[in-house]
Amino acid sequence: MAESILVTGGAGFIGSHIVEDLLEQGKKVFVVDDLSTGRLDNLAAVREHPNLHLIIDTILNWPMMNDTVRQVDRMIHLAAAVGVKKIIEEPVETITTNVRGTEIVLDCCHRHEVPLYVASTSEIYGKAGERLHEEHDRVMGSTTHRRWAYACTKVLDEFLALAYHHEKGLPVIIGRFFNTVGPRQTGKWGMVLPTFVGQALRGEPITVYGSGDQRRSFCHVEDSVRAVLGLMEHEGAYGEVYNIGNEHEITITELAERVKARTGSDSEIVYVPYEEAYGEGFEDMERRQPDISKITAAIGWTPEHSLDDIIDDVIQYHQAAVEV
Repeated sequence: MAESILVTGGAGFIGSHIVEDLLEQGKKVFVVDDLSTGRLDNLAAVREHPNLHLIIDTILNWPMMNDTVRQVDRMIHLAAAVGVKKIIEEPVETITTNVRGTEIVLDCCHRHEVPLYVASTSEIYGKAGERLHEEHDRVMGSTTHRRWAYACTKVLDEFLALAYHHEKGLPVIIGRFFNTVGPRQTGKWGMVLPTFVGQALRGEPITVYGSGDQRRSFCHVEDSVRAVLGLMEHEGAYGEVYNIGNEHEITITELAERVKARTGSDSEIVYVPYEEAYGEGFEDMERRQPDISKITAAIGWTPEHSLDDIIDDVIQYHQAAVEV
């Protein structure tokens, strides 16, 4: 009998890629997604697959989650309120979904003894930024700055997941994504690369928030999916936290210039103050670079896609979407 895996947020950007890979491996896949940030179009290639079971509902529905979790062998928890714009505009939904939702997921997995992968984020490092390893100290901004709400919810998720592992014996793996990008990612909630590509292809100004000197690292979604599924197959990963990202850094201005060049766009690069984009008191961090030595040592994983590969794939995806 095929192994059954539940993917929360499976209609989302990363989730849909994971679902496709699991189905290709012959797994039976359950997806729970409320479509708040996910889209059914992301699953268009597999919507009719006989091993896909799609549930349009929120992870906050405990009876549904409990009934679904008891039918599966393992679980990948990706569902979350994400994106800087959404965090600023909808803080209540962000906090409730991320904290209460993960609490329900952990409770159900514990009840039915289902091993669990929990998606976390580089945001948990806060203002710390260079060569971030998993035990790195975190530096957070004030609670009066809503920008940090998402980071704090994911910190709580990690603490709770590890508590379930140590106190109740639940097999849990935590992976911290560092700017996973690629086809199907939308710029709607403030994601920088699809925003830049969309603006460049439309001939609009490419809007860089802040000075543009802030540095980021970008990891192709296919590399991130390999990391998640590789960790799921590694029993030594239970109870551990892993960075998933690319150590190569680039400034946001350089990213805008690279996108402009690879699209052949005449778009002007313009700079928008953070306050104008997100409101008074917004804080950002200068760097967000992962140390991936731990995951490399555990499962031999390293990213395979270059930044140009990533940009080209995003461009191709956006061009295809326009043609359709």
